[in-house]
Amino acid sequence: MKHNELDQIDLKIIKMLQEDARVSLKDIAKEVFLSSPAVSARIENLVENGYIEGFHARISAEKMGYHVKAFINLEVSPVDKPEFYPYIKECKNVVECNCVTGDYSMLMEVLFPNTDELDQFIGELQRFGRTKTLIVFSTSVEHRGFQL
Repeated sequence: MKHNELDQIDLKIIKMLQEDARVSLKDIAKEVFLSSPAVSARIENLVENGYIEGFHARISAEKMGYHVKAFINLEVSPVDKPEFYPYIKECKNVVECNCVTGDYSMLMEVLFPNTDELDQFIGELQRFGRTKTLIVFSTSVEHRGFQL
């Protein structure tokens, strides 16, 4: 199933789930004019084909005690990547890590309770290469779904 194989009903289902993963099958069925079992089968198909990767609750990092969000650029040498990737996957404060173009090879989004813990983490990262850290003061657009 390729994107061009998705029909308007599939796109509407994805849009509704992207806006609220807890929307009921009954509510989706009413919007797309199908039965609940038919909607359930379509959702299952969308999951099996990789269009839907999961269903998640968005948790408030701040309410959970993570008051510092930062983006860290890290210059990792290609020979160090086999050691770096397993290491970074185990770092629970790293919410996203991307291999990118530019002056640095990695861009990470991290969450920490305080700047002391962030500073300690940056010190650990520097064994892989130089870093550049940007601490977030505020966020005008939070993670959101994309336009279908």
